[in-house]
Amino acid sequence: MGDNPSANLGNKKPIVISGPSGVGKGTLISKLMQEFPSKFGFSVSHTTRAPREKEENGVHYHFTEKSVMEEEIREGKFLEFASVHGNLYGTSKEAVEMVAHSGKRCILDIDVQGARSVKASSLEAIFVFVSPPAIENLEKRLRARGSETEEEIEKRIRNSKAEIEEGNSPGLFDHILVNDDLENCYASLKKLLDL
Repeated sequence: MGDNPSANLGNKKPIVISGPSGVGKGTLISKLMQEFPSKFGFSVSHTTRAPREKEENGVHYHFTEKSVMEEEIREGKFLEFASVHGNLYGTSKEAVEMVAHSGKRCILDIDVQGARSVKASSLEAIFVFVSPPAIENLEKRLRARGSETEEEIEKRIRNSKAEIEEGNSPGLFDHILVNDDLENCYASLKKLLDL
């Protein structure tokens, strides 16, 4: 495994898609993967949180123990990692390289903290921030998921406000998409990726 995960990616830079929890990042990525399965590969992140209903290990996340992930972080196996809502999340160098070796363009779904880490790394990528039209829309989506407690929802809303502010500040993201309508947002994503 090399020090520069971008070295084997050709001219198709990986795409970092970031935004607050519940904004629709996963849905946009799923649509992209379904429409263009031969062009894109998803970098499956690691996390120490418990799986949600219908999430599969190795598909949605690599679910792992905190002690294992902390050891792998110390060993330098992660491109980025962050503690979010009390759990560790991270993208391993190996996950990005596996997508690159398959000949596909890598998509990373990471939070703003993780995007900042990737920006500071050797990986050359396109950074896209997905924003809700208003915080109320985000809260509605989080509640509709039905997978978090009231306390968790309130924590995610607080964190989302900070992420939106950071995501809209200059320098970190190359593109900002407002997900006021899923189909319009998806069309904008495809346009910026020349699809």
